[in-house]
This record gives sequence, C-alpha cells and structure tokens, in this order.
Amino acid sequence: MGSITILGTGNMARTIGTLAVAGGNTVEVLGRDQSKADDLAKALGGGATAGEWGAVPAGDIVITALLYDGVVPVVVEYGDALAGKIIVDISNPFNATFDGLAHGEETSIAREVAEVAPAGAGVVKAFNTIFRGVLEKGRPDVFIAGDGAQAKASVAAFIESLGLRPLDVGGLTMAHWLEGMGVVTVGLAGHGVGHGDFALGVDDVAG
Repeated sequence: MGSITILGTGNMARTIGTLAVAGGNTVEVLGRDQSKADDLAKALGGGATAGEWGAVPAGDIVITALLYDGVVPVVVEYGDALAGKIIVDISNPFNATFDGLAHGEETSIAREVAEVAPAGAGVVKAFNTIFRGVLEKGRPDVFIAGDGAQAKASVAAFIESLGLRPLDVGGLTMAHWLEGMGVVTVGLAGHGVGHGDFALGVDDVAG
C-alpha cells in the first residue's frame, strides 16, 4: 500500500483519509490548525499521524484537500518540500452560481499547480466529480488526468486500495474537462437527478 499525506482537515480530508486507512495506507494529516490536524489523525485511527504544517510531507502522494482558491498558494508555500512528490488536486473551481467555472478559461487548478510545482513533482487531477456522501457510502468510478504515466499509475494504485475503480481520461489538459464534469454533476443534482446520491461513471456495454 501507499504512503499518503493529506493537506487539509475538512470533510473531504476526513472521507479520503478514512478510506485510505481502511485500505491499508499510511496516512499523515497536515493542517494550519494543529489541533484540528491532531483531532483528525486521532479520529482516523489506523496509525494515522499529524505532521507539522510546512514540514516536508511524509507521504509519496500529497492530496490537497482544500478549497480551490487555496490549492495553488499552498503548493507555492510548500515549494521544494513537494519535490519528487505526486500532488493530487481534488478541487472544483465553481463560480458563485455553481453553473460554471471560476477561472472562465481553458485551464484548470491542476494545470496551475503544475506551473508552480517544483521540478520532479507529478500532478494528477482526481476525485473532483464525486460527492462526499457518495464517496463515503458507495463505490464510484474515479476519473484521473495527468501527464506523468508513473504518477498516474501510483494514484491509480492508491484508488484501487480504496476499493474504487480508477479511469484514466488522458493528459493534464483533460483536468479542465473533469472540472466541467464537476459542474455537470452539480447541475444534475439540482435538476435531472434531484439529489446528490449518485456518481458519474462508465458502464461497459457488450456489442
């Protein structure tokens, strides 16, 4: 199994951390509020630890479980401490009305992370099309995008350790469209489906 560091102490950090511990991964939690990081690590159990914010992450995979506008600044703040790490961006940059993307152009938070990440760091987009409740209760497909084959393979192996199916959608340019899928998911929850107890996925159809 893998070694994972989660940057953040919110709901998604707790959910992914819980699944990671259950999947046999080594989990470290980092948060600006040390007491919250300590509390989350204790709640996760399974040997999960709370590191010190700003220190070199212990995990080979670093999951930025943060609001979208905090992801790039935190990657900049950590700088060379992320060298050689795989950075997983799970954020959705929704606009104020949740019917479009905040950046309004063909980029993504993951691509912006790649632009400021240190040399040798890999960047992968994942988990952003899944509602937290579904991740807690279900077994949704997890779409991933990234330019590094080894980085994607490592993230895919981590996802499989959670009992989930990773589906590679292509290079990091596809992260923009995964963020768009996040918008579609919210639209479906508010309209055609009418609730959040679902996930987008792939059904193989026999010929």
